[in-house]
Amino acid sequence: MFRTALRNVLAHKARLLMTVLAVMLGVAFVSGTLVFTNTLSRALQNSSAKGFDQVDVAVRARARASEGDTVGRAPELTQALLDRSAAVHGAASAIGVVNGFTAIADKDGRLIGGGFQSQGGNYWGTEDPRYPLVGGHAPSGKGEVLIDSETARRAGYEVGDTVRVSVDGPVLTPTVAGVFTTDDGNVAAGGSLVLFDTATAQQLFGKTGTYDEIDVRAASGTSQDALKSALDRALPKDAVETTTGRRLADDQAEIIASSMSGLKRGLLVFAGIALFVGTFIIANTFTMLVAQRTRELALLRAVGASRRQVTRSVLVEAFVVGAVAGVTGLAAGIGIGVLLKVLMDALGANLPAGPLVVTPGTVAAALIVGVGVTVLAAWLPGRRAAKIPPVAAMSSLHAAATTRSLVLRNSVGALFSAAGVAVVLAATGMGGDSGQAPMAVGAVLLIIGVFVLTPLLSRPLIAAAAPVLRVFGVSGRLARQNSVRNPRRTAATASALMIGLTLITGMTVMAGSLQTSVDRMASEAIRADYVVSMANGNGLSQEVGRTLSTAEGVTATSPMRNALSRIDGGTEFLTGVDGAAFGTLTDLPVDDGSFTIGGTRVVVDDGTAEQHGWRAGSAFTLHYADGAAQRLTVAGVYRGNEMIHGILLDTATLAPHQEQAAGDMRVMVKTASGASDATKDRLAKALGTNPAILIQDRKDVSDDIAQMFTLMLNMLYGLLAMAVIVAVLGVINTLAMSVFERSQEIGMLRAIGLDRRGIKRMVRLESLVISLFGGVLGIGLGVFFGWAAGELLGAKMPTYELVLPWGRMALFLLLAGVVGVLAALWPARRAARLNMLRAINAE
Repeated sequence: MFRTALRNVLAHKARLLMTVLAVMLGVAFVSGTLVFTNTLSRALQNSSAKGFDQVDVAVRARARASEGDTVGRAPELTQALLDRSAAVHGAASAIGVVNGFTAIADKDGRLIGGGFQSQGGNYWGTEDPRYPLVGGHAPSGKGEVLIDSETARRAGYEVGDTVRVSVDGPVLTPTVAGVFTTDDGNVAAGGSLVLFDTATAQQLFGKTGTYDEIDVRAASGTSQDALKSALDRALPKDAVETTTGRRLADDQAEIIASSMSGLKRGLLVFAGIALFVGTFIIANTFTMLVAQRTRELALLRAVGASRRQVTRSVLVEAFVVGAVAGVTGLAAGIGIGVLLKVLMDALGANLPAGPLVVTPGTVAAALIVGVGVTVLAAWLPGRRAAKIPPVAAMSSLHAAATTRSLVLRNSVGALFSAAGVAVVLAATGMGGDSGQAPMAVGAVLLIIGVFVLTPLLSRPLIAAAAPVLRVFGVSGRLARQNSVRNPRRTAATASALMIGLTLITGMTVMAGSLQTSVDRMASEAIRADYVVSMANGNGLSQEVGRTLSTAEGVTATSPMRNALSRIDGGTEFLTGVDGAAFGTLTDLPVDDGSFTIGGTRVVVDDGTAEQHGWRAGSAFTLHYADGAAQRLTVAGVYRGNEMIHGILLDTATLAPHQEQAAGDMRVMVKTASGASDATKDRLAKALGTNPAILIQDRKDVSDDIAQMFTLMLNMLYGLLAMAVIVAVLGVINTLAMSVFERSQEIGMLRAIGLDRRGIKRMVRLESLVISLFGGVLGIGLGVFFGWAAGELLGAKMPTYELVLPWGRMALFLLLAGVVGVLAALWPARRAARLNMLRAINAE
């Protein structure tokens, strides 16, 4: 039986080619993901470890909470602690580290690097071992800085050039005193690093006389652990904590591995989708192969083979196919891993260099996935083949599906579909995070139910295309009859395409609806012409708000300053605003009381008010971060949104309880002439054309979010393209094997007058009908899932509104049709070229 199975694989290698390709693509996606993420993780870990070469022990402030404090307040690392660290036995030297956000502009005034990757720090003394100079000298005062060599190369800066930098608002124009090299991961990822002398860095980052970290180097012959023990004895345990450089490198490696695991899981999900789609092709292929070899299998049964042996022979064929697909998929996956890294570098990701990593786990995963998926998908066709009575099979009495089996299948499908719809509808009423897991379960149940019901659905839906197919005469009628002749085969072929289009349509509906809700939120809640913020999301210097309030043409401004507080034992967010101006800058619906902010009078959003049982006139005690308590009164309750929510109080009330240098998260600005390019340029010039500051009108805010949605959708489309390609292979495979199965029938059609063009048209129309059937089901399910997910989001986003992207859905349906036409090219050509007499004589 084993030799028989191998001979069958060799005899049908052409028919199994598409199955091998489908499994190979899925395996290649899996192994490519593992190779790419392992290679990237190893390179980042090696690069990160180099950054700790100059650190034997790091001294950091130990966070400690005080009564009434909502966040642990860290003690300061003073110069005295630095001196004590340097004097510890076994210490060779100690460096005080200061860092913070620092934006640097290129020669055209644009921000270099992403906002979160624009960093600044201090250069220690005249020669800092952390940052070897490749030109120039150490910086001195606010008038000199050092920049990393990658930033200098990208922007074309040289020693002696003047650059524009910003820490929290005001623009500085120092001279480039020197250029240095670094292993900093942010720089490797395309960011920038600007270094000041230590005193200047402390002043600019609001840490005068203190440090963020103290890095201690061990003397020759002293181990990191010994130095750590000495520092632990010499320094106050309640104020600081020490960590060895080796431990820091290990922790960083764990963080990198954890972040890579998220990327790995995301990519593997899409690989799983492609493999899931591939199972339909495998099952279809083996079902058709078994059906074509009914007499052969019956003869084996007649000469003594048992049912188990027949099933096993089919599984051996599947094992060989899966093994071939696994090996070739692994090789293709290694190539995909290399190409992904090259692509990332070409797109400017600047990933650190490192060797290609192919672990034993990757090899095992490729082979297990390839063989496992193929064998599992082929098990049911093999079992079905073994159950055919030998006499019936040898008499060509093909065992058609019984009425009982069809009723059972349709009943199971209806139950799954009904359960899926019920669970999804129930989940939409749960709202928030609690409804996500039930909705996922309901979606899976519904997809399974629709797949089981697809043979039943295929007849009426394909029949609906009959009037159109009649236009094509005999070829059209034959195409319709061929499509419904074997509903299970048609269903399996269409379902592969259905799954991909379900996901694509669902995500498109959600993205379009979210964008519309954001547009409504920006237009309905904000009257301000501009919102000013930092590019990295950090706080703005208070000087920015003061500058804008006196700028030409500005009629009203209000900073928005965030803070934490404690109320009734729980944490609540505060937002400090200009009480007199904020009402003119926003248009927030008030459900109770009035929108009055000033002194001890505050306004709260409806969610917070409901949580605490407040209404207009309610009084409560609030504990600030500095421990002080104050009695406040609710003047009004407004309807919050994702942009503005929480407790709003006057900045003058909040400021005494914050550090003097506390920054504003954003500043809202209204101008006499409204939003225009000229007004925006005028505000930018008032702020010194600062590369770190974003000045956005409502359209800019919406466009930024739209760009994010578009980028996300394009990435998901690209990942799901693999599933669509696998589905195309499935259509090609089904049609090609169907043509072989119907060779005699096609020969008869040719003999009675249907020409080659008619045969081609028949196969193409059949493929088109099956693909459009899958497209209709996929788009329908995608709209339902998009609506259901939107209902969950609507609980958190009052402005959410379902928007159906009719244009894109029509494009997706057209895509399904194109898939059908392209998939039919080779099978149609093959059918038309069949020799008429040989086809008639075919068994």
